[in-house]
Amino acid sequence: MTLLVFVGSLLAAMAVGIPISFALLVCGGALMAYLHMLDPQILAQNVINGANSYPLLAVPFFLLAGEVMNVGGLSKRIVNVAMVMVGHVRGGLGYVSIVAACLLAALSGSAIADAAALSYLLLPMMMAAGHDKARSAGLIAAAGSIAPVFPPSIGLVVFGVIANVSIAKLFFAGIFPGLMLAASLWITWGWLARHEKIEPPPKASWGERLRAIREAAWALVMPFIIIIGLRMGVFTPTEAGVVAAVYAVIVSTFVYREFKFSQLLEVFISAARTTALIMFIIAASAVSAWLITVANIPGQVVGLLSPLLDSPRLLMACVMVIVMIVGTALDMTPTILILSPVLMPLINAAGIDPVYFGVLFIINNAIGLITPPVGVVLNTVAGVGKVSMDSVTRGVMPFMLVLFIVMFAMVMVPELVTVPAHWFYK
Repeated sequence: MTLLVFVGSLLAAMAVGIPISFALLVCGGALMAYLHMLDPQILAQNVINGANSYPLLAVPFFLLAGEVMNVGGLSKRIVNVAMVMVGHVRGGLGYVSIVAACLLAALSGSAIADAAALSYLLLPMMMAAGHDKARSAGLIAAAGSIAPVFPPSIGLVVFGVIANVSIAKLFFAGIFPGLMLAASLWITWGWLARHEKIEPPPKASWGERLRAIREAAWALVMPFIIIIGLRMGVFTPTEAGVVAAVYAVIVSTFVYREFKFSQLLEVFISAARTTALIMFIIAASAVSAWLITVANIPGQVVGLLSPLLDSPRLLMACVMVIVMIVGTALDMTPTILILSPVLMPLINAAGIDPVYFGVLFIINNAIGLITPPVGVVLNTVAGVGKVSMDSVTRGVMPFMLVLFIVMFAMVMVPELVTVPAHWFYK
């Protein structure tokens, strides 16, 4: 009944047009009333505590890096590399989105930043070329969800800290599954766009491809700086965001010379606005997260799953379904903070590899970013791309379904994750 009150009040609030962040506060208040503990002071305190997290400092810095990359030409050059490589095939702009999303994922580690950059750079091009607007926006949103799976991923770092699992191993274990998700989007886009009669641009010569790679070299080096720095312990993930932002400013200003210091204030304001939107949603979700914990819903769930300890695959499937449901209402960080400590004893008791579980857990949460009704990435694409939320939601559905299918394939065949992971970190 508690879960019904939570979900029902959230959907009802959204149905009458209340913004998502305030809808989360409404459903939190409804849940507090149901639990006979309605207190505005407690609600406000949880909102503040929800945003008061050191790892979340990475959000504004990575968003700032993304803004600078957009203005300073880094993102444009990365997209150009993808364009000259795969832009000539039928439906090429969709494939460009997927390749560019993978490259950007290794730069920012933020699904929101990647989705914003791709929406700004590629969505107008796809619409101008004649691609279906809703489908194009849905593809970009789905491609943006790859970022939390690739290193450097804030989600993997937070899970590693909370669950006491090697962050380096999580990073390496996320590479191949991230590529599998990208491949599934590639195939899905090809199937959906097969009947579109859009003339692709001419195939780029090898000279043009090498020139594009050379021009983007400074941008392509950035992931290696971040990954090596994290791997060597030079800086934390939050500090990596600072490094990314500073690197982007230096390269954009002194190498590409497309960014002027006079634009810095405008970029700061833009990043701050996006950060405020994201952080308020996270803060509002903390109220519901706290109430779910108070109501002991995770504990009740663990009690229900205990009989499945002798069947690891079935247990994993049930856990993934639960995370899917939670992901429709909560953002990634609260979900990790709430469920990781509760589920890890169950996972360890069942003999499931914690690195494998961590990657699947983060993949599920990443897909949750494009799952209605909350779907932060959906809101980002709708806002930046100036597309209605209904259109983005409709367009993302086939891609979201395929991503879930791939995730459950990894549940049924753990070797898809564990074998490549051991190749990297053994």
